[in-house]
Amino acid sequence: MTHNLKTIGPVPVNTPALVGNERAYLDECIDTGWISSEGPFVREFEDAFAARVGRKYGVAVSSGTAALQVAVAALDIGPGDEVIMPTFTIISCAAAVVRAGAKCVLIDSDPATWNMDVSQIEAKITPQTRAIMAVHTYGLPVDMNPVLELAKKHNLNIIEDAAEAHGLTCRGKPCGSFGDLSIFSFYPNKLVTTGEGGMVVTDDRALAEKCQSLRNLCFQRERRFVHEQLGWNFRMTNLQAAVGKAQLEQMDRFIEQKRRMGRRYTELLAGTAGLQLPLKQTEYAENIYWVYGLMLGDEIPFDAAEAMRRLGEYKIGTRPFFWPMHDQPVFQKMGLFASERYPIAEKLAKRGFYVPGGLSLTDDQIDHVAKCLKTILK
Repeated sequence: MTHNLKTIGPVPVNTPALVGNERAYLDECIDTGWISSEGPFVREFEDAFAARVGRKYGVAVSSGTAALQVAVAALDIGPGDEVIMPTFTIISCAAAVVRAGAKCVLIDSDPATWNMDVSQIEAKITPQTRAIMAVHTYGLPVDMNPVLELAKKHNLNIIEDAAEAHGLTCRGKPCGSFGDLSIFSFYPNKLVTTGEGGMVVTDDRALAEKCQSLRNLCFQRERRFVHEQLGWNFRMTNLQAAVGKAQLEQMDRFIEQKRRMGRRYTELLAGTAGLQLPLKQTEYAENIYWVYGLMLGDEIPFDAAEAMRRLGEYKIGTRPFFWPMHDQPVFQKMGLFASERYPIAEKLAKRGFYVPGGLSLTDDQIDHVAKCLKTILK
Protein backbone atom coordinates (compact mmCIF):
# COMPACT_ATOMS: atom_id res chain seq x y z
CA MET A 1 0.00 0.00 0.00
CA THR A 2 2.73 2.45 0.98
CA HIS A 3 4.71 1.74 -2.17
CA ASN A 4 1.68 2.41 -4.38
CA LEU A 5 0.97 5.66 -2.60
CA LYS A 6 4.52 6.84 -3.22
CA THR A 7 4.39 6.06 -6.94
CA ILE A 8 1.56 8.55 -7.54
CA GLY A 9 2.79 11.90 -8.91
CA PRO A 10 3.24 15.09 -6.88
CA VAL A 11 0.21 16.99 -5.61
CA PRO A 12 1.09 20.69 -5.30
CA VAL A 13 -0.44 22.66 -2.46
CA ASN A 14 -1.99 25.05 -4.97
CA THR A 15 -2.41 25.39 -8.72
CA PRO A 16 -4.68 28.21 -9.92
CA ALA A 17 -7.41 27.65 -12.50
CA LEU A 18 -6.71 29.90 -15.50
CA VAL A 19 -9.46 28.48 -17.68
CA GLY A 20 -11.61 31.46 -18.65
CA ASN A 21 -10.91 34.63 -20.65
CA GLU A 22 -7.48 35.24 -19.13
CA ARG A 23 -5.57 34.61 -22.36
CA ALA A 24 -8.00 36.63 -24.50
CA TYR A 25 -7.82 39.64 -22.18
CA LEU A 26 -4.02 39.45 -21.97
CA ASP A 27 -3.86 39.34 -25.77
CA GLU A 28 -5.98 42.49 -25.81
CA CYS A 29 -3.50 44.21 -23.48
CA ILE A 30 -0.61 43.27 -25.76
CA ASP A 31 -2.45 44.15 -28.98
CA THR A 32 -3.43 47.60 -27.69
CA GLY A 33 -0.15 48.29 -25.90
CA TRP A 34 -1.96 48.98 -22.62
CA ILE A 35 0.20 47.04 -20.17
CA SER A 36 0.76 49.63 -17.42
CA SER A 37 -1.53 50.79 -14.63
CA GLU A 38 -3.08 53.31 -17.04
CA GLY A 39 -4.89 50.56 -18.98
CA PRO A 40 -8.69 50.20 -18.97
CA PHE A 41 -8.84 46.77 -17.32
CA VAL A 42 -7.73 48.30 -14.00
CA ARG A 43 -10.84 50.46 -13.63
CA GLU A 44 -13.08 47.69 -14.98
CA PHE A 45 -11.70 45.23 -12.43
CA GLU A 46 -11.95 47.75 -9.58
CA ASP A 47 -15.57 48.55 -10.36
CA ALA A 48 -16.63 44.93 -10.88
CA PHE A 49 -14.89 43.59 -7.79
CA ALA A 50 -16.15 46.40 -5.54
CA ALA A 51 -19.69 45.80 -6.77
CA ARG A 52 -19.32 42.08 -6.15
CA VAL A 53 -18.61 42.68 -2.45
CA GLY A 54 -21.21 45.43 -2.11
CA ARG A 55 -18.87 48.44 -2.01
CA LYS A 56 -18.94 51.73 -3.89
CA TYR A 57 -15.21 52.10 -4.52
CA GLY A 58 -12.33 49.77 -5.30
CA VAL A 59 -8.66 50.77 -5.39
CA ALA A 60 -6.44 48.14 -7.01
CA VAL A 61 -2.91 47.81 -5.67
CA SER A 62 0.13 45.57 -6.13
CA SER A 63 -0.56 43.12 -3.27
CA GLY A 64 -2.67 42.44 -0.22
CA THR A 65 0.25 43.64 1.90
CA ALA A 66 0.25 46.92 -0.01
CA ALA A 67 -3.50 47.18 0.55
CA LEU A 68 -3.00 46.93 4.31
CA GLN A 69 -0.30 49.59 4.30
CA VAL A 70 -2.48 51.92 2.25
CA ALA A 71 -5.48 51.30 4.54
CA VAL A 72 -3.50 52.09 7.70
CA ALA A 73 -2.04 55.23 6.14
CA ALA A 74 -5.40 56.39 4.77
CA LEU A 75 -6.83 56.32 8.31
CA ASP A 76 -3.90 58.45 9.53
CA ILE A 77 -2.90 55.81 12.07
CA GLY A 78 0.52 56.63 13.53
CA PRO A 79 2.64 57.07 16.65
CA GLY A 80 0.61 56.91 19.84
CA ASP A 81 -2.21 54.96 18.22
CA GLU A 82 -3.19 51.36 18.93
CA VAL A 83 -4.75 48.80 16.59
CA ILE A 84 -6.36 45.64 17.96
CA MET A 85 -5.74 42.55 15.83
CA PRO A 86 -5.30 38.77 16.07
CA THR A 87 -1.88 37.41 16.93
CA PHE A 88 -2.63 34.45 14.63
CA THR A 89 -2.35 36.07 11.21
CA ILE A 90 0.11 36.86 8.45
CA ILE A 91 2.87 39.30 9.32
CA SER A 92 1.57 41.84 6.76
CA CYS A 93 -1.16 42.86 9.23
CA ALA A 94 1.22 43.73 12.05
CA ALA A 95 3.90 45.12 9.73
CA ALA A 96 1.53 47.76 8.36
CA VAL A 97 0.81 49.00 11.87
CA VAL A 98 4.40 48.80 13.13
CA ARG A 99 5.73 50.63 10.07
CA ALA A 100 3.22 53.40 10.72
CA GLY A 101 4.73 53.81 14.18
CA ALA A 102 1.59 52.56 15.93
CA LYS A 103 1.14 49.72 18.43
CA CYS A 104 -0.35 46.29 17.74
CA VAL A 105 -2.60 45.06 20.54
CA LEU A 106 -3.02 41.32 20.13
CA ILE A 107 -5.95 38.95 20.65
CA ASP A 108 -5.81 35.16 20.98
CA SER A 109 -7.70 32.77 18.70
CA ASP A 110 -10.98 30.95 19.03
CA PRO A 111 -10.04 27.23 19.13
CA ALA A 112 -12.97 26.18 16.93
CA THR A 113 -12.93 28.80 14.14
CA TRP A 114 -9.23 29.80 14.36
CA ASN A 115 -10.28 33.45 14.00
CA MET A 116 -9.61 35.98 16.74
CA ASP A 117 -11.72 35.52 19.86
CA VAL A 118 -14.02 38.54 19.66
CA SER A 119 -14.98 38.16 23.32
CA GLN A 120 -11.48 39.35 24.26
CA ILE A 121 -11.55 42.59 22.26
CA GLU A 122 -13.33 45.03 24.58
CA ALA A 123 -10.95 44.44 27.48
CA LYS A 124 -8.07 45.55 25.23
CA ILE A 125 -9.63 48.87 24.19
CA THR A 126 -7.88 51.96 25.62
CA PRO A 127 -8.11 55.70 24.93
CA GLN A 128 -5.30 55.17 22.38
CA THR A 129 -7.21 52.55 20.36
CA ARG A 130 -7.92 53.80 16.85
CA ALA A 131 -9.00 50.69 14.97
CA ILE A 132 -9.86 47.01 15.11
CA MET A 133 -8.32 44.89 12.38
CA ALA A 134 -10.60 41.92 11.76
CA VAL A 135 -8.91 39.14 9.77
CA HIS A 136 -11.00 36.36 8.22
CA THR A 137 -8.93 33.18 8.43
CA TYR A 138 -8.75 30.04 6.26
CA GLY A 139 -12.39 29.92 5.13
CA LEU A 140 -14.51 31.11 8.06
CA PRO A 141 -15.10 34.79 8.90
CA VAL A 142 -14.80 36.68 12.13
CA ASP A 143 -18.28 37.18 13.62
CA MET A 144 -18.55 40.83 12.62
CA ASN A 145 -21.63 41.80 14.67
CA PRO A 146 -19.81 42.24 18.00
CA VAL A 147 -16.91 43.93 16.21
CA LEU A 148 -19.27 46.45 14.60
CA GLU A 149 -20.98 47.07 17.94
CA LEU A 150 -17.66 47.73 19.69
CA ALA A 151 -16.47 50.02 16.92
CA LYS A 152 -19.65 52.06 17.16
CA LYS A 153 -19.59 52.14 20.98
CA HIS A 154 -15.97 53.30 21.16
CA ASN A 155 -15.82 55.33 17.93
CA LEU A 156 -13.23 53.08 16.30
CA ASN A 157 -12.40 52.37 12.69
CA ILE A 158 -12.58 48.84 11.31
CA ILE A 159 -9.92 47.56 8.93
CA GLU A 160 -11.30 44.33 7.52
CA ASP A 161 -8.71 41.92 6.13
CA ALA A 162 -10.70 39.80 3.69
CA ALA A 163 -7.60 38.64 1.81
CA GLU A 164 -8.68 34.99 2.15
CA ALA A 165 -12.43 35.62 2.07
CA HIS A 166 -13.40 36.04 -1.57
CA GLY A 167 -17.00 34.90 -1.91
CA LEU A 168 -17.40 34.34 1.83
CA THR A 169 -20.35 35.85 3.70
CA CYS A 170 -21.03 36.67 7.34
CA ARG A 171 -24.70 36.67 8.33
CA GLY A 172 -25.60 36.93 4.65
CA LYS A 173 -23.40 39.95 3.88
CA PRO A 174 -20.24 39.70 1.76
CA CYS A 175 -16.93 39.68 3.59
CA GLY A 176 -15.25 42.87 2.50
CA SER A 177 -18.41 44.89 3.09
CA PHE A 178 -17.91 45.52 6.83
CA GLY A 179 -14.82 47.70 7.23
CA ASP A 180 -14.38 51.42 6.94
CA LEU A 181 -11.67 50.07 4.69
CA SER A 182 -11.56 46.41 3.65
CA ILE A 183 -8.72 44.71 1.81
CA PHE A 184 -8.30 41.73 -0.49
CA SER A 185 -5.32 39.82 -1.86
CA PHE A 186 -5.11 38.31 -5.34
CA TYR A 187 -2.08 36.07 -4.76
CA PRO A 188 -2.23 32.82 -6.84
CA ASN A 189 -3.69 30.78 -3.97
CA LYS A 190 -6.68 33.10 -3.64
CA LEU A 191 -10.11 32.39 -5.12
CA VAL A 192 -9.58 35.25 -7.58
CA THR A 193 -5.97 35.81 -8.61
CA THR A 194 -4.05 38.40 -10.58
CA GLY A 195 -0.70 36.68 -9.97
CA GLU A 196 0.28 39.35 -7.47
CA GLY A 197 -2.16 42.06 -6.50
CA GLY A 198 -4.64 43.39 -3.99
CA MET A 199 -7.47 45.85 -3.51
CA VAL A 200 -8.85 48.27 -0.95
CA VAL A 201 -12.64 48.69 -1.00
CA THR A 202 -14.78 51.25 0.81
CA ASP A 203 -18.01 53.23 0.68
CA ASP A 204 -16.26 56.46 1.68
CA ARG A 205 -15.32 58.58 -1.32
CA ALA A 206 -12.75 60.64 0.56
CA LEU A 207 -11.01 57.50 1.84
CA ALA A 208 -11.06 56.01 -1.66
CA GLU A 209 -9.43 59.11 -3.11
CA LYS A 210 -6.81 59.05 -0.36
CA CYS A 211 -6.03 55.40 -1.14
CA GLN A 212 -5.78 56.22 -4.85
CA SER A 213 -3.25 58.95 -4.06
CA LEU A 214 -1.22 56.83 -1.64
CA ARG A 215 -0.85 53.97 -4.14
CA ASN A 216 0.39 56.41 -6.78
CA LEU A 217 3.22 58.25 -4.97
CA CYS A 218 0.80 61.02 -3.94
CA PHE A 219 1.14 62.74 -7.31
CA GLN A 220 -0.97 65.89 -7.49
CA ARG A 221 -3.29 66.69 -10.38
CA GLU A 222 -2.13 70.27 -10.85
CA ARG A 223 1.57 69.91 -10.01
CA ARG A 224 2.41 66.27 -10.58
CA PHE A 225 5.96 66.23 -9.23
CA VAL A 226 5.31 68.43 -6.19
CA HIS A 227 4.39 66.18 -3.25
CA GLU A 228 2.54 67.15 -0.06
CA GLN A 229 2.69 63.60 1.33
CA LEU A 230 4.75 60.43 0.91
CA GLY A 231 3.05 57.56 -0.87
CA TRP A 232 4.12 54.37 -2.62
CA ASN A 233 4.19 52.96 -6.10
CA PHE A 234 1.65 50.25 -5.33
CA ARG A 235 -0.11 50.35 -8.69
CA MET A 236 -1.68 47.31 -10.32
CA THR A 237 -0.88 46.78 -14.00
CA ASN A 238 -3.42 46.41 -16.78
CA LEU A 239 -2.03 42.90 -17.37
CA GLN A 240 -2.81 41.87 -13.79
CA ALA A 241 -6.25 43.45 -13.88
CA ALA A 242 -7.05 41.65 -17.13
CA VAL A 243 -6.42 38.33 -15.42
CA GLY A 244 -8.45 39.49 -12.43
CA LYS A 245 -11.42 40.42 -14.58
CA ALA A 246 -11.40 36.97 -16.22
CA GLN A 247 -11.11 35.31 -12.81
CA LEU A 248 -13.98 37.32 -11.37
CA GLU A 249 -16.24 36.14 -14.19
CA GLN A 250 -15.77 32.58 -12.87
CA MET A 251 -16.14 33.37 -9.18
CA ASP A 252 -19.48 31.64 -8.57
CA ARG A 253 -18.14 28.41 -10.04
CA PHE A 254 -14.94 28.74 -8.02
CA ILE A 255 -16.93 29.16 -4.78
CA GLU A 256 -18.94 26.02 -5.41
CA GLN A 257 -15.80 24.13 -6.39
CA LYS A 258 -14.01 25.11 -3.17
CA ARG A 259 -16.96 23.99 -1.06
CA ARG A 260 -17.28 20.73 -2.96
CA MET A 261 -13.59 20.01 -2.41
CA GLY A 262 -13.93 20.81 1.29
CA ARG A 263 -16.91 18.49 1.62
CA ARG A 264 -14.97 15.69 -0.07
CA TYR A 265 -12.00 16.06 2.28
CA THR A 266 -14.37 16.07 5.26
CA GLU A 267 -16.18 12.93 4.12
CA LEU A 268 -12.88 11.11 3.60
CA LEU A 269 -11.28 12.26 6.86
CA ALA A 270 -14.29 12.22 9.20
CA GLY A 271 -13.61 10.10 12.27
CA THR A 272 -9.82 10.02 11.76
CA ALA A 273 -8.34 9.80 15.23
CA GLY A 274 -6.17 12.75 16.24
CA LEU A 275 -7.39 15.21 13.58
CA GLN A 276 -9.43 18.36 14.13
CA LEU A 277 -11.15 19.15 10.83
CA PRO A 278 -12.33 22.64 9.87
CA LEU A 279 -15.87 23.51 10.94
CA LYS A 280 -18.44 23.11 8.18
CA GLN A 281 -20.31 26.15 9.44
CA THR A 282 -21.05 28.41 12.36
CA GLU A 283 -24.28 30.17 13.29
CA TYR A 284 -23.21 33.11 11.10
CA ALA A 285 -21.33 31.58 8.17
CA GLU A 286 -20.72 28.55 5.96
CA ASN A 287 -17.10 27.56 5.44
CA ILE A 288 -15.78 28.35 1.95
CA TYR A 289 -12.67 26.17 2.56
CA TRP A 290 -10.21 28.68 1.13
CA VAL A 291 -7.69 26.18 2.43
CA TYR A 292 -8.38 22.84 4.06
CA GLY A 293 -6.71 23.26 7.44
CA LEU A 294 -6.03 20.46 9.92
CA MET A 295 -5.08 20.45 13.59
CA LEU A 296 -3.22 17.54 15.15
CA GLY A 297 -4.70 16.40 18.45
CA ASP A 298 -2.60 16.06 21.57
CA GLU A 299 -2.64 12.27 21.16
CA ILE A 300 -0.56 12.51 17.95
CA PRO A 301 3.07 12.12 19.08
CA PHE A 302 4.51 14.57 16.52
CA ASP A 303 3.85 18.13 15.42
CA ALA A 304 2.74 19.78 12.17
CA ALA A 305 6.30 20.10 10.88
CA GLU A 306 6.77 16.33 11.13
CA ALA A 307 3.37 15.63 9.55
CA MET A 308 4.28 17.88 6.64
CA ARG A 309 7.65 16.17 6.28
CA ARG A 310 5.98 12.77 6.14
CA LEU A 311 3.43 13.94 3.56
CA GLY A 312 6.32 15.40 1.58
CA GLU A 313 7.70 11.86 1.22
CA TYR A 314 4.53 11.12 -0.76
CA LYS A 315 5.16 14.29 -2.85
CA ILE A 316 2.18 16.06 -1.30
CA GLY A 317 2.51 19.81 -0.92
CA THR A 318 1.51 21.38 2.39
CA ARG A 319 1.85 24.70 4.21
CA PRO A 320 2.17 25.42 7.92
CA PHE A 321 -0.34 27.58 9.75
CA PHE A 322 0.59 31.17 10.59
CA TRP A 323 3.22 31.76 13.25
CA PRO A 324 1.82 34.18 15.88
CA MET A 325 2.88 37.81 15.86
CA HIS A 326 3.99 37.76 19.51
CA ASP A 327 6.47 34.97 18.71
CA GLN A 328 7.98 36.59 15.61
CA PRO A 329 11.75 37.07 16.02
CA VAL A 330 11.70 40.37 14.14
CA PHE A 331 9.23 41.87 16.62
CA GLN A 332 11.00 40.37 19.62
CA LYS A 333 14.22 42.08 18.49
CA MET A 334 12.25 45.33 18.45
CA GLY A 335 11.17 44.75 22.06
CA LEU A 336 7.53 44.14 21.14
CA PHE A 337 5.12 41.76 22.90
CA ALA A 338 7.60 40.95 25.69
CA SER A 339 6.28 38.15 27.92
CA GLU A 340 2.93 38.04 26.05
CA ARG A 341 1.46 34.57 25.67
CA TYR A 342 -1.51 33.45 23.58
CA PRO A 343 -1.88 29.69 24.10
CA ILE A 344 -4.50 28.92 21.45
CA ALA A 345 -2.55 30.70 18.70
CA GLU A 346 0.65 29.01 19.82
CA LYS A 347 -0.98 25.59 19.59
CA LEU A 348 -2.42 26.38 16.15
CA ALA A 349 1.04 27.36 14.93
CA LYS A 350 2.72 24.21 16.20
CA ARG A 351 0.05 21.65 15.36
CA GLY A 352 -1.78 23.13 12.37
CA PHE A 353 -1.16 22.85 8.64
CA TYR A 354 -3.12 22.67 5.43
CA VAL A 355 -3.20 20.21 2.55
CA PRO A 356 -3.58 20.80 -1.21
CA GLY A 357 -6.65 22.83 -2.10
CA GLY A 358 -6.03 24.72 -5.35
CA LEU A 359 -8.85 25.11 -7.84
CA SER A 360 -7.12 22.73 -10.26
CA LEU A 361 -7.10 19.88 -7.70
CA THR A 362 -8.85 16.71 -8.90
CA ASP A 363 -11.00 14.29 -6.93
CA ASP A 364 -8.38 11.57 -7.42
CA GLN A 365 -5.76 13.85 -5.90
CA ILE A 366 -7.99 14.62 -2.91
CA ASP A 367 -8.54 10.90 -2.39
CA HIS A 368 -4.80 10.31 -2.58
CA VAL A 369 -4.03 13.05 -0.05
CA ALA A 370 -6.59 11.65 2.37
CA LYS A 371 -5.15 8.11 2.08
CA CYS A 372 -1.62 9.34 2.65
CA LEU A 373 -2.70 11.45 5.62
CA LYS A 374 -4.38 8.47 7.27
CA THR A 375 -1.26 6.39 6.60
CA ILE A 376 1.14 8.82 8.30
CA LEU A 377 -1.12 9.09 11.35
CA LYS A 378 -1.26 5.35 11.97
